Amino acid sequence: MQEEQPEAIVATHDLSSLAIPLLKGVLYRDGDAGLWNALLDLQARVRDYVAVLNLELVLDEAEGYAFLRSRPTGDDDDTASPLPRLVPRRPLSFPVSLLLALLRKKLAESDAGGGDTRLILSREQIVELIRVFLPAGSNETKLIDQIETHVNKIVELGFLRRLKPAAGKREGQAAAFEVQRILKAFVDAQWLADFDAQLAAYQAQLGLAAEGNADD
Repeated sequence: MQEEQPEAIVATHDLSSLAIPLLKGVLYRDGDAGLWNALLDLQARVRDYVAVLNLELVLDEAEGYAFLRSRPTGDDDDTASPLPRLVPRRPLSFPVSLLLALLRKKLAESDAGGGDTRLILSREQIVELIRVFLPAGSNETKLIDQIETHVNKIVELGFLRRLKPAAGKREGQAAAFEVQRILKAFVDAQWLADFDAQLAAYQAQLGLAAEGNADD
């Protein structure tokens, strides 16, 4: 009877029940084990199914996530493709892009350390990650509010997950976030290798700007 169990799991899901949640966003192994197992068994059919919509399935069994993205056309110009994009590109502000890269680097450091596969950061830790790369301002509260806005945007994009307060903790405790491992699929290791040099150049620009303001 145990050998027939995987077939029973797949039987409860058809292509539509897999494609619809993928079209809505990211499918995580931890979110729905039955749906994830069905996707693993039916992934070849899902790939053919979404290919008709000019999409491709990205599935990482080791990290436990799957999502759809537009199939590459070999040209960044959207007009080169005769089909409209079902998964639109989302232009991000520089601070959001910078924070995503900093979180990706932090995730790589955590993996290299061989610790917990989950990377959990407090709001204060995230603020400190990006604070040094933002222009200094006299209004500290306003700066924190701006960073909080960037964090909320990244939560909305699905790269951070806001954690619920632990049971028994007092109200108003520091917020905590889990860095979603799907971030590795969007900020690759090749780009990360040049990241330190890019940050150093940006910090130098900030330093020159600060000196210029001081001379005025």
